[in-house]
Amino acid sequence: MVAKKRKVMWPRISRQQLQQAYTHIKQDSPQNAEKVRTAIIQSTKALVDFPHRYTIDKYKENNDGSFRAYELYHFRISYQVTEFEIIILRVRHTSMKPFMH
Repeated sequence: MVAKKRKVMWPRISRQQLQQAYTHIKQDSPQNAEKVRTAIIQSTKALVDFPHRYTIDKYKENNDGSFRAYELYHFRISYQVTEFEIIILRVRHTSMKPFMH
């Protein structure tokens, strides 16, 4: 039996958070802004093949194991794995205080 590949979904809020990060980095270095944005997008695309590759999100209360997170270039990417989707929930700089949700 072949496992069905999930689709990566970027709700509006997480797209806005990524754009805000890009805009902020771009002020100092357009090249680094592009590098970070591209790396984050590529890392989320890789979740299609290995959705459970990262650890369970320690900041998510009552986590049933479907909420996971990882860090890349000082950004924490939180996501949820469902039967058909990988939903990118949040992109935040690691210096920001975590929002308990």
